[in-house]
Amino acid sequence: MLSDKRSSKLTNPTLGRFVLPQQRELYLQMKEDEKLVPMPALEQDELESFQYLIRDAAREDYAITVSWWQPTKGDLGKICSMWGTLKWIDQNGRRIKLANDEDVQWISLDTITEVNT
Repeated sequence: MLSDKRSSKLTNPTLGRFVLPQQRELYLQMKEDEKLVPMPALEQDELESFQYLIRDAAREDYAITVSWWQPTKGDLGKICSMWGTLKWIDQNGRRIKLANDEDVQWISLDTITEVNT
């Protein structure tokens, strides 16, 4: 039991002591920043595979899962993911419209990191 308290205090130094709201906010922001990643570099064959899956899903009207990189701070961002059916492919704007029961997202083709069926 004692080791559980120690490990939790190591991972969260604000646990068990008085902390100003600004200090807590800064600590939480630092923890969020640690999760940020640079945009992944993808090979040409991966991009072609994504494009094939996207066109096929739109043509055959089946659900896919799309992951994309969303910039947050400069060159760092987070990977978002959503499943749904493709409602529109905007060739000129280089983006897709993905929809499910809960949400609708316009996703740039240039930020897609993974597509799964």
